[in-house]
Amino acid sequence: MITCYLRYDIDPYKLAEFEHYAKLWIPLVEKFGGTHHGYFLPHEGASNIAVALFSFPSLAAYEEYRIKSQADEACQAAFAYAEQTRCIVNYERSFMKPLFE
Repeated sequence: MITCYLRYDIDPYKLAEFEHYAKLWIPLVEKFGGTHHGYFLPHEGASNIAVALFSFPSLAAYEEYRIKSQADEACQAAFAYAEQTRCIVNYERSFMKPLFE
């Protein structure tokens, strides 16, 4: 299993727009075989940092999701929404291997 960790720098004045964007992606990741662990939005502390975690069975499965998402209308609409609202300033993506025991 591989878990994708996304750290977002968001516009704190567009938190509602980012929350809408996040809600769009949760079912889309799952549509392509991933398990979404949720988005974590600012609450206390920094008001411009958000995090998302989702897993795929392998890095190859994640890469397949990335390819398929480029051709999916709903995914493209979600990307366009973020671009139009400019709720995301920057993001970084890392991959982790979970350890449960």
